[in-house]
Amino acid sequence: MLEYAVLAGGPFLENTYIVSDETRECIIIDPGCSNDAEQKRLLDYIEVKCLQPKRLINTHCHIDHVLGNHFVFKHFGLVPEYHPLESVVLEFAEISAQRYQIPYSKSPVASSFLEVPGSVEFGNTQLELRFTPGHSPGSVSLVSHEHQLIFAGDVLFRDSIGRTDLPGGDFDTLRNSIWEQLYTLKDDYKVLSGHGPETTIGYEKKNNPFVPAATT
Repeated sequence: MLEYAVLAGGPFLENTYIVSDETRECIIIDPGCSNDAEQKRLLDYIEVKCLQPKRLINTHCHIDHVLGNHFVFKHFGLVPEYHPLESVVLEFAEISAQRYQIPYSKSPVASSFLEVPGSVEFGNTQLELRFTPGHSPGSVSLVSHEHQLIFAGDVLFRDSIGRTDLPGGDFDTLRNSIWEQLYTLKDDYKVLSGHGPETTIGYEKKNNPFVPAATT
């Protein structure tokens, strides 16, 4: 049994995911909680569900996905884990916060990195890590094959894709990541994105205006 909560918040309406299984262990993916109310909502969910947070995962380290890293570290002692290529992105987060005039408590840095190929494990659950750069240089997606779920960060959205005009972004790289790492999954895999509603691989292959299914 795999359960997840989607907590949208922050100035960019970023989706924080709390993912748990029957052991009550959970991971927190991309905490974007940026104020007291959003932080309380995260704590309340974990308390009501009697969860035990075990890992803090960043699919990538743009400012909107790390706003809650310090808060999660403060309350649960969890140091963020991300791909090593995201280290420079995290270093830039403080400058990004200043540019957008967003309050930001500096995130701890990783003590260990997410390596691809590899997996994220907690409780009885194993999520495959897939390397999906293009929006960010070290972006990763987490895949549950048992439950046909993809935690895709900002790689793929319903009817859209992650922007590629930020430092380290590249459209061709992102398109290839989607074609090779996501569209190779079955059509009924559900895509849980960093912003907006969920979608499916099959829907995006047919309808995505930026990256339709490859024809060659």
